[in-house]
Amino acid sequence: MYLSPFLSLIIPVYNEEGNVHLLTEAITTSLQGYRYEIIFIDDGSTDNTKKEIILLNNPDIVLIELKRNYGQSSALAAGIAQAKGSYIITLDGDLQNDPSDIKMMLNIAIHEQWDLVTGIRQKRKDTFIRTLPSKIANYIIRKSTNLHITDAGCALKVMTAETAKSIPLYGELHRFIALNAHMDGARITEVPVKHHARKYGASKYGLGRTFKVINDLLLIIFQKKYLQKPLYLFGNIGMILFCSGLFINVYLLLIKLLGSDIGNRPLLLLGTLLILVGIQFFTIGIVTDLLMRTYYESQEKTPYKIRKTITFEKTKEPSLHVS
Repeated sequence: MYLSPFLSLIIPVYNEEGNVHLLTEAITTSLQGYRYEIIFIDDGSTDNTKKEIILLNNPDIVLIELKRNYGQSSALAAGIAQAKGSYIITLDGDLQNDPSDIKMMLNIAIHEQWDLVTGIRQKRKDTFIRTLPSKIANYIIRKSTNLHITDAGCALKVMTAETAKSIPLYGELHRFIALNAHMDGARITEVPVKHHARKYGASKYGLGRTFKVINDLLLIIFQKKYLQKPLYLFGNIGMILFCSGLFINVYLLLIKLLGSDIGNRPLLLLGTLLILVGIQFFTIGIVTDLLMRTYYESQEKTPYKIRKTITFEKTKEPSLHVS
């Protein structure tokens, strides 16, 4: 007799009081016959989101309450660390992802042995401000890596627990789960999924995240390609700069031999100054990120703090586990 795998649904929520009840109903309807847990991570909500989840009193629900708003990446990390399923599903708490797609994605992951199945949002119901960063990220990913993915920003993903628990999640890295998994050797595919307009609550995204997307993406590419061989990157840059400087010096030397005065020419000084300052800023950013990785990973620290974890039983009141 075939026994379906145990599933962990990871759902970060921030001020989603109008959505959690409907989302839970949709999950229950879509996953009838499956064994699963729904892990809600309350990321510092200021409305009644936590209260609405508690009122559900659902034995399949685990509620993780973070002490403050840490952001979606840290919330996902907290949920994945708690997850007990052999397959982990991530989705947003705003009802824009459709739980009815989970069964289809799970079947593909199991029968075709994919490590990660991610969605392609069909007829996306978002504004230009939300779609622009995704389009930029998707374009850069396709041009700079071997991952030809259509919709990197789709939150609906089905992945093996091994894949999910090996992905670094802090800062804004939740946008690049598929890219991080791909660079670690995971087998990835994508399938069309439904997408709905938000009914309740307000979007937490703005145009300013475009720059975060670009910065995070460039940093990921550096870390994955050059973390163990930084000389390949910095050595090439150094050689290019050295050759450029040598060319400029030879050019100025020839002009000097022809009798021209080069003492007042700011070309070499200005060019060298701008290049060195640009490299300095870039390397400071990289060193800072590496220090942050060392802080979290070498000491086994997490980028979030849990106030308490709430579980539910069918015949009892909600129980609190303070951590």
